[in-house]
Amino acid sequence: MKETWRWFGPTDPVTLTHIKQAGASGIVTALHDYAPGEVWPLRDITALQARIEEAGLSWDVCESIWMPDAIKLKGAGATAEIAAWIETMRNLARAGVQTICYNFMPLLDWTRTDLRFEIEGQGQALRFDMVDFVVFDVHILARPNAQADHAPDLLAAAQMRWGHMTKPEIAALEANIIAGLPGSAKGFTRADLLAGIESFASLSHRDLQANLAAFLSVVVPEAEALGVRLAIHPDDPPFPLFGLPRCVSTAQDLAFILDAVRSAANGLTLCTGSLGARADNDLPDMARRFGAHIHFAHLRNVQREGDGSFHEAAALGGSTDMIAVLAALRAAEQGQPARAIPMRPDHGHLLAFEQQQKTNPGYSYLGRLKGLAELRGALAALDHSDTGSKHARQVQ
Repeated sequence: MKETWRWFGPTDPVTLTHIKQAGASGIVTALHDYAPGEVWPLRDITALQARIEEAGLSWDVCESIWMPDAIKLKGAGATAEIAAWIETMRNLARAGVQTICYNFMPLLDWTRTDLRFEIEGQGQALRFDMVDFVVFDVHILARPNAQADHAPDLLAAAQMRWGHMTKPEIAALEANIIAGLPGSAKGFTRADLLAGIESFASLSHRDLQANLAAFLSVVVPEAEALGVRLAIHPDDPPFPLFGLPRCVSTAQDLAFILDAVRSAANGLTLCTGSLGARADNDLPDMARRFGAHIHFAHLRNVQREGDGSFHEAAALGGSTDMIAVLAALRAAEQGQPARAIPMRPDHGHLLAFEQQQKTNPGYSYLGRLKGLAELRGALAALDHSDTGSKHARQVQ
């Protein structure tokens, strides 16, 4: 696997020099100043690429080309938006950026309720608290008919918590959910969010799948001709929010996507943190089953807490057997000798040294450096184990 690092461009507190010193050799980034539906000019792509290469790094993965909601709502009917998306893909390919990560989550990108959850002795982590989410959905946003989407025990717990929340706590929860996290296309006001939810009201899981398949039927042949690998990112979290469907949440969803357009260009981002928030997602099995189609890997762990809540754990801790996932990814690479799957340490803990500094939530330097070092060590141990086993067999 090739070690890469998410960089949010020149305004990122983590600089290219920091990344180089962390030991990563590839960059994962995008032109974050362009809105969904706008074409990224080739000159701007190559200017950013030159800056990366001057630091002794390479731009290996685009994450992400924003996906306009019109495509999720209309599928192939969103002709202008798809044409713009393809033109940006062409410009990236002209610059030699051949792996593109994208997502198909309606309206909202990744979602958390707490950006500084204290884990004793481990710093601060991102957390999704289901009760807090229900508080926001039912009592703060006051989405029509929201109660119908939540279990009675969650509604009761949310009612109790809501009754004890202070105004600053309410404001912080709202900001965490809808203000826009790093990598998101935009933030929302309550009114914007309610209007957006209403626009998706008639869309079912099957409708969203059909629109994704229609998008892929147009885009994948273009990607194949360009030598581009598309890598769809799972839903985060991998279950419906605000009554909106999600269609990249389970092994069944991933199989549907790969079957929709059978092509080496149509692939996956294996995000162990996103998929790992569901207990019924067997990550090692998914890595083995879909290994040939995994074009990019986000490696982080989560600790599931029950009721749908979870917090982000250390890379080798948490609910997912990360060693088994790494072994499966290495096996997938070995099946295609010229292949090196780009991987990045995903969100890291916010450790004491950085807690008073400016950081993007989830994207601290030291937390990700720690995660990368753990993953690197695990991979080295797996390599050593394989080498030792082969040597022992030769001696025998």
